[in-house]
Order: sequence, then C-alpha cells, then structure tokens
Amino acid sequence: MDRTGKPPGTVGLDRFGFDSTVNVKELRALYLRPRHLPSRSQALTEQIPSLSDFHSTYDSSTNNISYTTVSRFPPVKLLTPHRKKRILVTGGAGFVGSHLVDRLMLLGHDVIVIDNFFTGSKTTVSHWIGHPNFELLRHDVTEPLNIECDQIYHLACPASPPHYQFDAIKTLKTSFMGTLNMLGLAKRTKARFLITSTSEIYGDPQVHPQPEDYWGNVNPIGIRACYDEGKRVAETLTYSYQRQENVEVRVARIFNTFGPRMNPQDGRVVSNFVMQALKGENMTVYGDGKQTRSFQYIHDLIDGLIALMNSNESRPVNLGNTDEFTVGDFAEMVREVVKEVKERDGEAMAPVEIVYKPIPSDDPQRRRPDNSRAKKVLEWCPRWTVRMGVEEMTRYYKTLLEAGEIE
Repeated sequence: MDRTGKPPGTVGLDRFGFDSTVNVKELRALYLRPRHLPSRSQALTEQIPSLSDFHSTYDSSTNNISYTTVSRFPPVKLLTPHRKKRILVTGGAGFVGSHLVDRLMLLGHDVIVIDNFFTGSKTTVSHWIGHPNFELLRHDVTEPLNIECDQIYHLACPASPPHYQFDAIKTLKTSFMGTLNMLGLAKRTKARFLITSTSEIYGDPQVHPQPEDYWGNVNPIGIRACYDEGKRVAETLTYSYQRQENVEVRVARIFNTFGPRMNPQDGRVVSNFVMQALKGENMTVYGDGKQTRSFQYIHDLIDGLIALMNSNESRPVNLGNTDEFTVGDFAEMVREVVKEVKERDGEAMAPVEIVYKPIPSDDPQRRRPDNSRAKKVLEWCPRWTVRMGVEEMTRYYKTLLEAGEIE
C-alpha cells in the first residue's frame, strides 16, 4: 500500500502540459520479469503482463548461457509529431537512467541513451533495443557529441562511493567536462537541460533539514570531494550557461534513492543491507548507527525529474523522502522485511546479526531534504513508502540470487 493506504495503480504526474502517468503493472513488467514476481503476493502478481521478447537459458553442466530475442516490444503511447519530443538521457543505462528511459519510452517519445557502461549495463535497457523510438550509443560525455534533441537529462556520473572513488580524477572530469559538453549541446540545439545534482553538495550539513538555499558544509580535499565538489562545480557551470548563454536549465538535487536495478555491489546502504540479509550474512553498519538518512523509491524520483524538466522552475529543487531513519533502525526494518518475504515463500531465514564497524571519512551524520519547494512549485511529494520499496527490491534481488545472476 502507498501512503494513501491504497495499492498504487499508476505512477507519474500530469503537470505543466506533460502527462507522465503510466500504469504500474506495465512499468513493473519491464524490470520484474515473471521469474522475479512473488509467488504468494497478489499485490504484485495480479494481472502483470508478461514480456517474452528476451530470454536467457543457462546450462549448468557447461556453465554456458544463451540469449534469444524477437522483435516484440512493450506497447507505447502513439503521439502526434508536434507532441513527440526527442529526448537525450546521458547515463541512461544506469540505475536511475534506465527507469527514466522506461518512463519516457512508454510515454511515446524518441529517446537517445548515451552511456560509457562504467557503472551502467546494456541489460537495463535491452528490452528497448531495436525499437524505432530508441537509440543506444556507447559514448563518454567527456567527449563532445553532435546530435539533435529537444530535452537533455544529464545523469552521467558514478554515484556510489566505491565507484566514484575508484578513479577520482575521472569522476571530476565527468562532472566538469561532461556537463560542459552537454551544456554546449543544449546551447546549440536550444534544448532544455536538466542536471541531476545530489544531496552530497550539502556535505555534512549544519542545517537540518536541508533547504535549497543552504550552501553546505563540504570538505573540498576529502575522499568524497571528487563527487561532492564535482557536482557543485557542475551546478556552477549550469547556472553560468543560464546567465551568459540563455540556456534553459533545471537542477534536481537528489537524495538517497533505491529500487530494482541498483548494482548489488555498489556499496550503498539499501543494497548492502538487503543483499546481506538475503544471503544470511551479518548486516554491516558503519559507525554507531545513529547517523540518519532518508530514502526514496525510484518511481517517486522519476515523477519528480519529469515534472521539474517540464515546469518553469529554474532554481535548484530537492527531490527526496522526508521520512528519516537512523541507519541502525533502517537495518532492523530491512531484516524484518527480508524475513517476511522469505516466510511468505516458505523459506526459513538464517540468523542475521547487525555488526558495527568504523565509519568512513567525511560520512555525513544527518541527511533529510526540505521538500517545500518541490511541493509548492511541482506539486510533488513521495507516494511510495520505504517499506513498499524495500519489499519490491528484496523480491528483485532474491530471484537474481536464486537464478545465479548475482552473488
């Protein structure tokens, strides 16, 4: 049940002349394949359409896998030419990007995805490859790109600490050069430009909750600075292009987001906890567990991004869930949800303890968005409860583990 106490029938908003609503069952069918669906939970299984355009067959005796595809795609809206937009999504094969691509495709628009596949994967958008409305390019945003488009969603950048710290200089180049190149493209094509910034620009905040006019408390030379300061300079570039070159810009400051297609090894809190609980391993909390986070489900974020892109709001906008958990309490909730899922499937859960380890450098102590601006100018607020999202993500990972697709 969502926050209204009802099963969510649709996602999306009809705002600012852009209707982004789609049926939840159609959307779920793109990432919850039939083998990912719970056998005993009517809320997810009832009338979910099956997509059979992509199959994989695993031979355990030879450790080989074969793929079969046919040219059959999910149904999309038929738009007239003047309503159909040509939309570029950088980083569109990543976690957030792939869900945005799904929504834009179902809405009937032409979508171009560019990704260098450092953290993204072709499998997240494979169900669209070959569709006449879809293009996928292997391209690094640090290099210029010359195409035509009406809107640019600039998502390209590693977002989890292990990934953005793996090559800090590359992360900085992606934030600066990638944003510079995409803003140059927006200037030339007169496309509207949206950049996904981050709550990390607030650093370890001294103001709580964090409004958009808070300037932050960031360590500019710490191990997280390549991402934090990279996003801060990307925002600076964005508003410089707005003032100097009259580019239409939108800035979304995203708070912790989770959902299916998150890399289970990306080192973030939700994926770590769910995977450890599913595998019967002790759940690792860094620090004393009293630091707080707020978590939003992926569908709420996509609603907010599309609403912001098509609104007239050019100031930064926080997009996050105002429900605040201590990390220790959140670990307890995840353990409880995983246990419930296993019990409904007739499985016993191995004893799982919560263990505490030293906290990483510069890890923020409190994080919760002030969503006042989003509520006022976008009429947006999260609909999905954290518990709903954790259960769906548990189902997703559980079946991937059972199929041997992840370890």
